[in-house]
Amino acid sequence: MEALLSLAFDNIASKDTQKIRKGLRQIEGMLAQICLSSGKSKPSTPQHRRNASAINLGEQQSTPKKLGALAEDPAFREFFRLQDGFEWNDCLERLLGMTSSKDGQNDLLILSALSNLQGLLLLHPPSRTIFGREIYMNILLDLLDPYNCPAIQSSALLVLVTTLLATPQNTRTFETMDGLLTVTTLFKDEETTQNVKLKLLEFLYFYLMPEAPISSASAPNTAMGLQRSSSKVVGAFERGSNTVGVDDGGGAARNHIRTQEEKQYMLAKYLNNVEALVQDLQETAPFTSVAY
Repeated sequence: MEALLSLAFDNIASKDTQKIRKGLRQIEGMLAQICLSSGKSKPSTPQHRRNASAINLGEQQSTPKKLGALAEDPAFREFFRLQDGFEWNDCLERLLGMTSSKDGQNDLLILSALSNLQGLLLLHPPSRTIFGREIYMNILLDLLDPYNCPAIQSSALLVLVTTLLATPQNTRTFETMDGLLTVTTLFKDEETTQNVKLKLLEFLYFYLMPEAPISSASAPNTAMGLQRSSSKVVGAFERGSNTVGVDDGGGAARNHIRTQEEKQYMLAKYLNNVEALVQDLQETAPFTSVAY
């Protein structure tokens, strides 16, 4: 796995869009192998596996792995170990700095990078702490600018939610970077598509939820979006993670928490009728399966 990641990172560090695409697909294939149980598949040689750009899901009957099976999965354990020592790469930042092509190839690369990033952050919650730094939070907010296509805006919102899950310090960075202004401005823009506006509304519901710090034992809950955790997966996260930013007992992280009323007051600076959003949130409880 380490050799595959090294090869993938060499590709995404390239200025050649074809190599970047290949590197992103190699990472996507690795994440798919971790998350999916393969049925019958064609055998391949070690050389073919090493250079494969992605798993050909069309040739494999794959189903999502059971949550409890992850802890016993050597691939998941190796991924978690490597990600604990992961040096953050600047692929997404460099893609944003690339000149947009008329055929939309750069947009496709950004979408692929965002998809991989969301999967990585769900599988390895400690990696979310990188977005407590303004430089990385700013990249996501840049993707919400009106000049980006609706697909990128929607994908960026999904990644943004993932970065804020059970990580109050990231939410404070989001607020400091005028994230609420960015989100509400896009919501009120007449050029914003209805689909993006719906996702923006869902994000605001999510933002207004009560906050709680995450502990290493509750990491699988957040990563998989489930109310019940598996003791086996808990063990995998506890043994595999000692990354700074995952609060061991809630002490440091609780200093970053704001109440729902405080967040309601902050959002009301940019949006009218926030009280109705809060009331609807309390009545419908749309995110009861996610620990925020």
